Amino acid sequence: MANFELIEQHGGVPIKMFTQGVPVEDEARRQLMGLARLPVVGPFVAAMPDVHLGIGATVGSVVPTRGAIIPAAVGVDIGCGMIAARTSLVAADLPDNLGPLRSAIERAVPHGRSKGARDKGSWDKAPKLTEAAWRGLETDFKRLCELHPRLNKTNNFRHLGTLGTGNHFVEICLDENGSVWVMLHSGSRGVGNAIGTHFIELAQADMRNHIANLPHRDLAYFSEGSPHFDDYVFAVGWAQAFARENRAIMLRHTLEALQKIVPKKFSVTEEAVNCHHNYVQKETHFGEELFVTRKGAVSARAGQLGIIPGSMGAKSYIVRGLGNADSLCSCSHGAGRVMSRTRAKKEITLEQHRIATVHVECRKDSDVIDESPAAYKPIEAVMAAQRDLVEIVHTLRQVVCVKG
Repeated sequence: MANFELIEQHGGVPIKMFTQGVPVEDEARRQLMGLARLPVVGPFVAAMPDVHLGIGATVGSVVPTRGAIIPAAVGVDIGCGMIAARTSLVAADLPDNLGPLRSAIERAVPHGRSKGARDKGSWDKAPKLTEAAWRGLETDFKRLCELHPRLNKTNNFRHLGTLGTGNHFVEICLDENGSVWVMLHSGSRGVGNAIGTHFIELAQADMRNHIANLPHRDLAYFSEGSPHFDDYVFAVGWAQAFARENRAIMLRHTLEALQKIVPKKFSVTEEAVNCHHNYVQKETHFGEELFVTRKGAVSARAGQLGIIPGSMGAKSYIVRGLGNADSLCSCSHGAGRVMSRTRAKKEITLEQHRIATVHVECRKDSDVIDESPAAYKPIEAVMAAQRDLVEIVHTLRQVVCVKG
C-alpha cells in the first residue's frame, strides 16, 4: 500500500501527499492545488510531510515542470540548504560550560541583522576563504550584472560567509554514539533574494496578458525560448553555487572556532552532505526530462545522503535516500512550521521556550520565540511519514545553537 494520500482534481495533475500522521493546513492544500493546475506542471506534484503554506508556492513541495520554470516556486532564498560534518571528537571532549563555545562561533560566523554582513569598507578584511571563494564566483556574477544591472547593488561579496537571520543556524550536535558534529543552515543571502525577486517580477511582466488565467500571479513562469528563461537558469545556478560556497566557508570557520575552545586536536571524519533544499535543476523521471523545483525539499535518490534538521531543541537526522519515484526521489527539508512567526510570538511564552531548550546552549530571549520547538511540527511524526523516502543513518541532538 502506498504511503501517501492521492489528491486528484479536475483541471490539474495529481498531488501525492506524504503527510500520514502529520497535520496539514487547509491553506497549504489549496496552494498545492493551484500549483497542480498550471499547464506546465506534471506528471504530478509531491508534498513532503513538513509541507506548509508558503510565499509564492507551498513550502515542502516538489514541482516538476515541462519546458518551463516557475521562479516563485523556487522562491527568493535560492540555494538555501544544509551542511554537516562529523568530527573525531566525542561528547567528553567538550567543555562542561558550552557558553564560551557558543560565543566563539558567534564571533567566527557573522550573523543577525546587525552582524549578518561584514561592515562597509571591510572588503579588504574578508577572510581568505571568502576571498578565494569569491574569485570563483565573480566572473559569472559580473556577466549576470551586465545582463541585469539591478543585481550589482546587492550585498553579494559582503554576504559571502555569513549566516543571516530567521531559521538559519549553526549547531554543535552529538550523534547516537556521542560523536561531535557541526551542522549549519543558510543559503544565498541578500544576492539570492535580489535574484529571486527580480526574476519573479520579470516573469509576471512577461505573462501580463496571461496572469488572469493563473491560479495566482506569483505562479507566473518562464517557458523555454522566452526572453528571460536562459538568464534565469544562469542566475539561479549562480545563486545555488554561491549558497554552497557560503555554507562551506561557515563550516570551516565554525570548525576553527571549535578548535580554539577544545584543546584536543581533531579531524573531520565524515562530511555528510552540502545540500540545497530551495532550488531547481534538470532531472529525468519516468523517462522524461523535467525541471524539478524543490521548495523546502531535499533530493533523496537511492544511496544519496541528506540532512533533515529538527527545530531548536528537537532531534535532527542524517539520512540516506531510498529513491522513491512517487516522491520524485525527494524527502522533507525539516520539521515544517505549524505556526506562523506572528502566531508563535503571541502564543509561546518565554518560559515555555526556555523549558523546551533547557538542554541547549542557545538564546533564550523573546526575539527567537518564533523559532521555538512548539512553532514546528513534531520531527518524529515527520520522519515516520517519510519512512518510504529515506532511512536514518544518524540521529543528532544539538548541544549548542547559534541563531541570528
